[in-house]
This record gives sequence, structure tokens and C-alpha cells, in this order.
Amino acid sequence: MSHIDWQKSSYCGNGGNNCVQLAATDHHIAIRESTTPHAILTTTPTALHALIRGIKHGEFDGGVAERA
Repeated sequence: MSHIDWQKSSYCGNGGNNCVQLAATDHHIAIRESTTPHAILTTTPTALHALIRGIKHGEFDGGVAERA
């Protein structure tokens, strides 16, 4: 990926070294964790908005079912 400006929340722990970081590119949103900056995920603004909306509305509060 070419140079992009990463943003992180002011709520990041450990002096800002333990954060999820976001950056806008021309058509996507790039997401990475500060502890592994080489691993970058991309998504669309629409999909990220849907994820954040679902988190805020508790759609994922049920947890993950354990595997047998």
C-alpha cells in the first residue's frame, strides 16, 4: 500500500501502542493493529459503518459459540 495516514483513537491503551488503526484510501478503509502493522485489512466505508452500527446496537454481545 502506498503512503497513507493512519488514525488511532485517543482511548488507545499502553501509550498508544495497543490500538486498532484506520486509514482512508481512495475507495476503501484500511484497518490494522498497531502491534502488527504489516497485516492490513481493507473494507468499504459502507461495510465498516454496518459493523460499527451492529457493535453499538449489541448485535455481537452473544459471544462466540464454543467449538466441540
